[in-house]
Amino acid sequence: MKNFILKILFLAFFLTSFTGQSLFLFSAKLSAQQLPAPGQVEIREVEPFVYCSLSREGSFSEIESAIAELMRYMQLQNVFPTGPMIGIFHGDPTLSDPNKIQWEIGFPVDQQAFVQAPLQKKQWTFTTVAVGVHEGPYEKTGETILKMREWLENNGYVQNGPVLERYLDSDPSKTTPDHLKTEIWLPCKKV
Repeated sequence: MKNFILKILFLAFFLTSFTGQSLFLFSAKLSAQQLPAPGQVEIREVEPFVYCSLSREGSFSEIESAIAELMRYMQLQNVFPTGPMIGIFHGDPTLSDPNKIQWEIGFPVDQQAFVQAPLQKKQWTFTTVAVGVHEGPYEKTGETILKMREWLENNGYVQNGPVLERYLDSDPSKTTPDHLKTEIWLPCKKV
């Protein structure tokens, strides 16, 4: 746990030291509208954005080492984030074999960023998303995602892309787990 807190502190330092105003601009651009209150879901139109990430298959127990590796390679390659850390989860962990879950951890970056392996440069292209906010421990975001999927079904929508999580706390080590905020996007379309 102590190592995880040190990594998060390093992440806060990394973001503060190297991103300057670009982090603020990206956050403001994506959150131009107020976020829904925890427990509420809204359909929003968002702009595509470029991000770099590390892809993984398997258990989320590797997330701490993946974050450390991501930050190390970004620093070595002089790739700077322009927004908060994101997690992208492909498939449905509740239906899939936990050892075969596809997921990524990354950051939005400038379009011109030069990214080399093992990092990947990708573009988020889903523009219609259901947006919700999870308040609480990161490991419980699945509960909010299930409620959001119920909302989609009850309101005539279907999910048509991976789950994206934006981690909104700049320094999670200074926030109690019950007050951590995660913005969740579910790409969707009307049925």
